[in-house]
Amino acid sequence: MQTLQTLRTMPGPHDLADGVARFQREVFPAKADLFARLAEVHRPTTLFIGCSDARVVPELITQSEPGELFVVRTAGNLVPAHAPGADGVAASIEYAVAVLGVTGIVVCGHSACGAMTALAEGADLSAAASVAGWLRHADASVARTAGAAGPGRLSALVRENVRAQLANLATHPSVARARAAGTLTLHGWVYDIRSGGVTDVSAAAAG
Repeated sequence: MQTLQTLRTMPGPHDLADGVARFQREVFPAKADLFARLAEVHRPTTLFIGCSDARVVPELITQSEPGELFVVRTAGNLVPAHAPGADGVAASIEYAVAVLGVTGIVVCGHSACGAMTALAEGADLSAAASVAGWLRHADASVARTAGAAGPGRLSALVRENVRAQLANLATHPSVARARAAGTLTLHGWVYDIRSGGVTDVSAAAAG
């Protein structure tokens, strides 16, 4: 188990140990009642599927309190369609919907996404085989935006990718059942890092 002293030896521009100490000293006491409840109850209302990009922070963007969001982050905010076999993303989706009973799922893409930029520019990923394989989950999005050109290609791909991942999400049995029962809604967002704007791109999404 890592201690604060271990954290202090970790390289990086931000001292994680100082952050932990500040949390314990300033943030935690102000929300002590909330954390006491959360120690006993875990009932998030929304599953937020976003990109692993460090600039995209779901709780910050939505101003959510601890315990409100169940968060899954993947490179390119990709959601593989349902398939047999073990899958960490699928397991998280199923747990959020079937066990925790979330009533909404947000798939959130963002501007300047590295994964989408690589696809839009046809980057050589031969030295990153795992990344290349993972990004195959965006093949449909790439095909649908093949006619776009110039700077607009990336923006179009980001939007289309969110819609495609919503379609993939709808193939998961737990999601399909909850939607059929009228207890779950799906939403597609694109977050703009520079302006802080969030655009709903759910229209035209499959399902």
